[in-house]
Amino acid sequence: MTTAVVLGLCLAAVVVVLFAYFATARREGRGRARAAVEVETDLFDEYDYFDPRTLQVGDTATVEGTRYKAIGALHLMRQGDEWTEHLLDDGSRRVHWLSVQELPEGLEVMLWTPVQAQGMVPAKSMLIMEGVEFFPGDRGTVAYRAEGMTGLPERGLLDFADYRAHDGRLLSFQRVQGGQWVASYASPLTPGSIQVDRKP
Repeated sequence: MTTAVVLGLCLAAVVVVLFAYFATARREGRGRARAAVEVETDLFDEYDYFDPRTLQVGDTATVEGTRYKAIGALHLMRQGDEWTEHLLDDGSRRVHWLSVQELPEGLEVMLWTPVQAQGMVPAKSMLIMEGVEFFPGDRGTVAYRAEGMTGLPERGLLDFADYRAHDGRLLSFQRVQGGQWVASYASPLTPGSIQVDRKP
């Protein structure tokens, strides 16, 4: 998964990118969650790192050196699991999704980057994306509640299909039900890689 805005064209871009990964269920719900780097929750307190669970729409966040505005969020739920996907805009109509979920193993924080899917439909077998073989993981549907500027209705359902390459790379397809599939890659983040200027 969105993994897109501020005006006309920006908002259209948000809608397209949104389907691109944004959230899709982790834990039992998403295979990518299992493959991600998980960080012990208490590390954020022990080392005085910014706690990404407190990120809010309107905040300005610096993620791995790139400055973003948190313009929207999706609050997702599947089979009792809940997590949040934050829509980040870097000011050049390029957006990413920052997913934050608490797991039994610790806090999982991932940055999702849109990738050209070229009309691909996620099959239940191996697929090749940009020359890399990806193998199917979890797939299903999640419910969401939108906040801020996401380009989506306030509530709805999203379909997802997750994949993983032998080298550990994660790929997710996502779509609002009835829409087109979009794709994105995941990059796990560690404590200290996110700094935030709190909105007034």
